[in-house]
Amino acid sequence: MNTTKCRASVISQSERSLNLSWTIDDSFPHKEHEWITNPPNMELKLFFIPAATCFIVAAFATAAVLLTILSTFSLRKETRFILMGNALLSDLLYLFLNTTAGICNVSSVKVSKEACALILFFLSVTYGGGVLTTALMVVDTYLAILWPLRYSSILPPSRTKKLIVFLWITSSFSSAVMFLVLHFTRNPDTCHPDSCSLPLIFVMTLHAESAIRLFHILCITAFLLCFSLIICCYVFLCYKTRQSGVWKSVSSRANITFMMHHFILFSYYLPLLLLLAESVLYINNTIGYRTSLLATFTICDVLIVLPKCICPYLYGFRYREIYRSLQLFHAFKLHILVKPKNRLVLSRDT
Repeated sequence: MNTTKCRASVISQSERSLNLSWTIDDSFPHKEHEWITNPPNMELKLFFIPAATCFIVAAFATAAVLLTILSTFSLRKETRFILMGNALLSDLLYLFLNTTAGICNVSSVKVSKEACALILFFLSVTYGGGVLTTALMVVDTYLAILWPLRYSSILPPSRTKKLIVFLWITSSFSSAVMFLVLHFTRNPDTCHPDSCSLPLIFVMTLHAESAIRLFHILCITAFLLCFSLIICCYVFLCYKTRQSGVWKSVSSRANITFMMHHFILFSYYLPLLLLLAESVLYINNTIGYRTSLLATFTICDVLIVLPKCICPYLYGFRYREIYRSLQLFHAFKLHILVKPKNRLVLSRDT
């Protein structure tokens, strides 16, 4: 039995055991079954375009911001820029791995189970590292505003670097535990997907045992709780600092920073919320397989990667230190490019 037939068999058996019915595609059950056995690869490959575009666009901005932070001594010694650099690096690695998997799927390259597992593992590690770094950035802002005199002693750069290492270890450990749970609770008869596609594996996970489906939903819920705590901290900061007058002007730097961080957090929060809602709706037979798979592709290849593409540009334009360093770097580059031309003109005049 090939993979597509195996997948169709698993899905149909799962739906019979759950007493599922075709609620959305009720008038086209044969088309739904045909879509499962022979999915439209061309339509699914279109989702690779936004993922690859976001990686290319983010790569230039992230490289410029990281180069600015690493090449400027004052920026390397500030906690907020160290955390920002780590967040941008984790996002760039996630986009790179996601694009690599997409290239393999588009070019119909057969990826072994071990290689696919490694790609998915590092995707989980980089995504978790980005989430934890974002949470630590909130803690850094919280300490800088509420305890400005003790901020340097509480979170110096040396301690920040140790915390970043701890964050990566935590993300790697949690991802390893998640993959071990999925591996040992997996049904031996479960078929493997044709391609190393994260959305397809997400949907196929919902057809596994009840424990795996519950674990799938609990992992998404844990990330949502983490983002909820982050948003609560920002709301508490707004409440604590509203008497200082920094929020009176709409165009004040504090207000703009507050709105920027909430936009970034919301753009990270929304895809997970939609993914959780889509999983619950599919398990409860509110949507069909085709709708669930297309929704998961949209979430994973568009909504999740989009904020990772926008963030480096927001950071580069928002923080004056980075923006000025980028301007100086650009002016220095133009000076180098223009200077030989001027020498050539002077030599001709003489």
